[in-house]
Amino acid sequence: MSESSKVFSISRIAYFAVPVAFLLVIMLMGISVAGFAWTVIVPIALAWWIHRLRTIVDEQGVTAVGTFGTSRLPWHDVDGIRFPRWGAVRLVARDGSSVRLPAVGFSDLPALSNASGGRIPDPFAAERDARLSAR
Repeated sequence: MSESSKVFSISRIAYFAVPVAFLLVIMLMGISVAGFAWTVIVPIALAWWIHRLRTIVDEQGVTAVGTFGTSRLPWHDVDGIRFPRWGAVRLVARDGSSVRLPAVGFSDLPALSNASGGRIPDPFAAERDARLSAR
């Protein structure tokens, strides 16, 4: 990762779900250790998932690190960005395919625009500039 890259990851507050999941596992194991011993994997998998999911933006392009794979899209292949109604933010390639951007939300657009060097437009910039110039 270069010095000028920006990493978007899940908030560290999400790690509070890991001990909660562990307590639920302990309660299930109280019912039947033999039947529910495998559930110890759940909090471990949850911690791994929170740590793994991220989007890295640098001067070469965007790297999306998902649950089971990693996708890299260089800037010359980026056509735009899409916000599906009920899904994750997606980066659209020139060939029409899309790449899911883990841990990126609508509120991250100004930081995403800044990290991309303006290649991804900031929809809030015009309103922000107008508000600042009115002062």
